[in-house]
Amino acid sequence: MSIYVDADACPVKAEVEKVGTRHGQMMFVVSNGGLRPSQNPLVETVIVPDGPDVADMWIAERAGPGDVVITGDIPLAAKCVEAGAQVLKHNGEPLTQANIGNVLATRDLMADLRAADPFRQGGGKGFTKADRSRFLDALERALRAAKQSGA
Repeated sequence: MSIYVDADACPVKAEVEKVGTRHGQMMFVVSNGGLRPSQNPLVETVIVPDGPDVADMWIAERAGPGDVVITGDIPLAAKCVEAGAQVLKHNGEPLTQANIGNVLATRDLMADLRAADPFRQGGGKGFTKADRSRFLDALERALRAAKQSGA
C-alpha cells in the first residue's frame, strides 16, 4: 500500500505527509520539479521530465488496489479508479467507480463552455480551512479502509 500525490499545485502535501507518516505508509510525491524534498524517510520525491501529463502517467502506471491517490486531475483520477486505487481530491471528495463518469462529463462540459466563451471569467472556488479539514478526515478514512481490506 502506497500513497501517490500528484504534487503540482497540490495544497495538501503537508497533510498527506502527516497522516501518511502516522500510518507508516510510503508516499510518492510526484511533480516535474520545483518541490523541496522532504527529509521524511517515508516520502520519496519523484521528479519526472517536463511534458504534458508525465507526472500523471508515472502515477497511473503504478497505482492499484490498496493504494491511495491524491489528485485534482480528473483524467488521472479516472485511470487510478479503474486500476482499483482509492482516489481523493484535495478537498476530500472521493472519486469512485460510482461518480467518476459524472465528474469526467462535468469536466468536459465546463471545458466546452469555457472554450465557447473566451470572455468567461472566474474559476473554481478557493481552497478553505473546511476543505483542508474534510481532506484530512477523508485521507484518514481511506488509509484505514485500505488497511482493513488487507492490501
